[in-house]
Amino acid sequence: MKIIDEVKNAASIAISGHIRPDGDCVGSVMGLYLYLKKELPGAEVDVFLEKPAEIFDCISHIEEIKSEINTDKIYDVFIVLDCADDRLGDAGPLFENAGKRINIDHHISNPGCGDVRIVEADRSSTAELLYDLMDADKIDREIATALYIGIIHDTGVLRYSNTSPRTLQVAAELIKYGFDFSDIIQKTFYEKTYVQTQIMGRAVLESVRFMNNRCIVSMVSRRMMDFYQVGPKDLEGIVNQLQVVKDVDCAIFMYETGTLEYKVSLRSNGSVDVASVAMKFGGGGHVRAAGCTMNGTYHDNINNLSKGIAEQLNIK
Repeated sequence: MKIIDEVKNAASIAISGHIRPDGDCVGSVMGLYLYLKKELPGAEVDVFLEKPAEIFDCISHIEEIKSEINTDKIYDVFIVLDCADDRLGDAGPLFENAGKRINIDHHISNPGCGDVRIVEADRSSTAELLYDLMDADKIDREIATALYIGIIHDTGVLRYSNTSPRTLQVAAELIKYGFDFSDIIQKTFYEKTYVQTQIMGRAVLESVRFMNNRCIVSMVSRRMMDFYQVGPKDLEGIVNQLQVVKDVDCAIFMYETGTLEYKVSLRSNGSVDVASVAMKFGGGGHVRAAGCTMNGTYHDNINNLSKGIAEQLNIK
């Protein structure tokens, strides 16, 4: 199927993704937004999302993302990308009230929601899936740039195990549109500000290995975030840095979001299905990359996470 077939008769379309949007979420949402604006010039197309990190300012028309939501508005079609409706945040009521609801995602933990459900867990990213739902001859440089950003962020610049031959084919097709893919990789994936480097160094310095050194964990408190004057977007990449430590099978990184509340990120080299661990606490993701939100003290959360990890590593 092609996405245009599902929305071609709509006069109003809304697009959104999950709270705390990552690269795949931002790239997918903006790629589809640019595509539908081009394909349906007479339709009203709106995109709702939390303000993305500044590194994504290279995406065309990203300033058109709307953060203020009128929940009384009823759209003909609402498309939720890279998550289910339970992670839409304030945009949730718009999805529920829409005439037609479409869900496009690649997370194995997503059972699908709405009237049209396209969830393909063998895809590297929602951006890769979207490419195949679009007419290739209607994609332009701006759309290709957005989709490429989504792919490289969810595959670790085509290094993670979710990178398939099809992923590489799609990436190759996208760079034919002539954007500076090397510069995009550098500025959106690798480049860090000085304070981002500082907080990453602090997190790595204070990390702890356990379970015979096969698991590593670190935490950033609200006090630390205030001291370095950083927000959640500045903590991107810390869990991946922990994961590259030699002999580590599973990395855990969490940061404090409220009183006895933590956002948890999990990474694995494949020895641990971190999606199954995260799902026990209302989260989800992929076998090698997942996340959740947990309540309790830092040490209680580590103990609770450790049970599922230890079982898979056969550690008693």
